[in-house]
Formats: sequence, structure tokens, C-alpha cells
Amino acid sequence: MEELKTVIKEQGTVLPGNILKVNSFLNHQIDPELMYKVGQEFADYFKGLGITKVLTVEASGIAPAVMAGLAMKVPVVFARKSKSLVVKNDVYTAKVYSYTKQTTNHIYIEQQFLSSDDKVLIIDDFLANGEATKGLIKIADAAGAKVAGIGIVIEKTFQPGGQYLRDQGFNVLSLAQIASLDNNQVTFAN
Repeated sequence: MEELKTVIKEQGTVLPGNILKVNSFLNHQIDPELMYKVGQEFADYFKGLGITKVLTVEASGIAPAVMAGLAMKVPVVFARKSKSLVVKNDVYTAKVYSYTKQTTNHIYIEQQFLSSDDKVLIIDDFLANGEATKGLIKIADAAGAKVAGIGIVIEKTFQPGGQYLRDQGFNVLSLAQIASLDNNQVTFAN
């Protein structure tokens, strides 16, 4: 998606440790017009697969997931990282390590929002090692739901997550694929 690549080049900042900071349009402040186009790209690509729900993890995946859900006219379910007092134990859970935060979270989705009748599209903001996506796949599997596809806003192709998911047979669409973040420079793979 050329518009996304342009915004990454103009507004993204490369930080030490192969981290790309995109908080001006995706991770802190959200550009709703860009996210609308991102959601439409996902909806167009995964059209016709019978998707019944979009899954993501809070917080940065919510904006692109909601826009994809809007375009597909299906509900969006996001995995929470902290359990609220109103949530009972009827949840699907997975353990997820965050590369950028260097913390492990137990994510969960209440069982009432995901079932074996669902065909899901997983959406996430970044794909590096694939931990968040793997966690959502585990949750979908626990519910008996089928993962019909995986949509990623930005993939770091120099890290193993994308290749792992493709090797497992998942249909993965990454809208911007980054080949390297060397010398404070973003180099795209496609």
C-alpha cells in the first residue's frame, strides 16, 4: 500500500533495536482516514472467505481492526491484556511476549464472543516475531474457530514472524513490508 509506505517514510522514526516508532498515525495518535483505507485494503483482499469476526489485541491493533470490521460489516473482538472485575473465568487465554515492551502478557477473550461457528480475520499493527498473532491463533483454536486470514499493517520481514505464519499455511497480507531499519533508514521489501 503505497500511501502507507509514504506515511511511514515521512512520519516514522527508527529507534535502536530495530524498532520503528509510528505513534503519529498508528500507535498513539491515529490517522482515521489512513486507517479507513487500511481497513478497506484488508476487506478487499479477504473478501469472499466467509469471515464472521475480526480479532485483534488491544491497543494498537484496534483502529485497523475496527476499520476492517466496518468495511466487512462484521463484529470486531479484541483480546484484553488485563482482566476486569466484571469478567468471570469463561475466557480463552494465551501468553504473549511483546518485543517492543519486553514484557509478557496473558491476553484473553471472553468465550461468549468467539465460537466454533466463527471464521476469523486476525488484524495486527506490527508483525516482527509474531507473538501476538500466535496468541490470537491459540485463542481461535481453543474456541474451535477457523482462522481465514491474517492482516498486518507493518511487517518486519527481517524478523521470523511472517515466514513462520506463511510456513504454517496461513494467508497473510502485510500492507507494508520492511526489509531493514539500518542506519536510521526504512527500506521496504516490496
